[in-house]
Amino acid sequence: MSWNQDEPPTNPYRAPDWQFQQVPTVPAQPPAPPPPPRRRAWVLPTVAAGVAVVLVGGTAGAYLLYGRPASSDEPAKPTPATGAPTPPATTQPAAAATLDVCSMLPTAEADRLVPQATVDKRSRDAQYAVYSYCTWTNRRISHGEYWRSRQISVNIAQYRPSGPKTGRAEAQAMHESELGFYTFKAKNEPTDEKKEPGEKDYHSQVKHYPGVGDSAYGQYTWRRDKMLWYSFGEGRARVDDMIIQVKYEASQQRKDAEFLSAESTQSISEENALREVGVLLTHLAKGAAAWKAAHPGELAQVAPSPTQTSTPTPATKPTPSASPTVVAQLPPACRRIAPAMTKLVPGATERARAGTADGAKETECRWLNLKVPSGKDRRRILSAMVTIQVFTNRAGAGDPAAAKSSYATKLGSAQSTANSQLGGLSWGKIEKLDDLGDDAYVQYWTDRQNAVFNGSGDVLVRMGPALIRASFSGAELGVDEPTNSPKVKLLGEKEAREGALTVARAIVASLSESGLKNDE
Repeated sequence: MSWNQDEPPTNPYRAPDWQFQQVPTVPAQPPAPPPPPRRRAWVLPTVAAGVAVVLVGGTAGAYLLYGRPASSDEPAKPTPATGAPTPPATTQPAAAATLDVCSMLPTAEADRLVPQATVDKRSRDAQYAVYSYCTWTNRRISHGEYWRSRQISVNIAQYRPSGPKTGRAEAQAMHESELGFYTFKAKNEPTDEKKEPGEKDYHSQVKHYPGVGDSAYGQYTWRRDKMLWYSFGEGRARVDDMIIQVKYEASQQRKDAEFLSAESTQSISEENALREVGVLLTHLAKGAAAWKAAHPGELAQVAPSPTQTSTPTPATKPTPSASPTVVAQLPPACRRIAPAMTKLVPGATERARAGTADGAKETECRWLNLKVPSGKDRRRILSAMVTIQVFTNRAGAGDPAAAKSSYATKLGSAQSTANSQLGGLSWGKIEKLDDLGDDAYVQYWTDRQNAVFNGSGDVLVRMGPALIRASFSGAELGVDEPTNSPKVKLLGEKEAREGALTVARAIVASLSESGLKNDE
């Protein structure tokens, strides 16, 4: 069950096993440190002047490491000589009690909500309270055909006494004030007459979480305007003189969505957002209560500036690809299409290599001739190439889902550069193909940047657990002319596309004839 993309939700119940609803969203910027506590925080997220989009990159997470030197690392103290007077004992001041917010959320819970997160920890001392922060962020999580974006933001404020009022009283007053503001937002949505064209807002009723700290509540927010679409869950809990603020954002978008577009974007639903806010507040309230019990009557101290490490965790370390090795002869699938390839590339030299890439078994076949005659004192460079990747699961069986995810990633990357130019590289439009495999597209691109200038047609085909890339490229130049001379004439788009389609149809037919297993 879902609501119209142009209308806010009217029903808190959602379809089971589906976390997201079709409400466009753009990931909100990380929250700025809140103002002094006498002003409301997190009323609306900061609206950025521009939208930052990550085009490429992995999802390796960087973690912050903290600690003090072990006692074994301290310099040894000299032993007094026999009979020498013993120096008077000195009392070392107790170490400052810092509040480690990041450690209050179990690792398994953080990994579930924000896989492979980058973790940031900060603290600051303000006039009315000491603030301790932690954020877990991953804005680019590959999940099948989607890129997912997740973030948890936590702020714990421990209030100081103010005149006759204790820190507990100060925190309680602020907590109750914010509850009134949450309630007001839920009951007083701006009328359409007071909104800009296309602007829509929705704030859920306040949800209370009994038994969490001294008091806890949460709210779901959904908003759409001309510049920014988003939804998130947020909540607050009080533990004695501490107020815990939590915000959880989650969204996803298809990998093949248009560049800088909200097309196919989905954001977290009300039911799921409020559930996760309750889970987070429960863990953090227990952690705050434990800290209070261990440090009775103490005020948290600002932590020293941490050192960030970029070393990925074991779960995020990239899997190395084995260097491809030349094999003695073409595999069966390539041998069957060799006659057609030598028509495209007369006098070609054949080559085959095998290895692994992206966790899949990979086979590459190529037909190349650097000196195809093309009139007096002219030559052509022509190349036909096939790359076959076969994905398998842990049991060794074909994995179509992995192939589908990889196809979506490659298509999304290609769409981000379609009809554009960078330096000496340019990329043409992408054309989807309905008569090849399960999914396929063709694209023409040119290279006037690397050692061999050329124009190339590329076809990517998904067929069951396999991805097949078929390419046909070439150029025309003088017999003794350098391959990167400005005079090189690149293979034209029509010939390159038609050649790539010929290669693609031949290899797909060859693989269909005998099946992938027989041709690995």
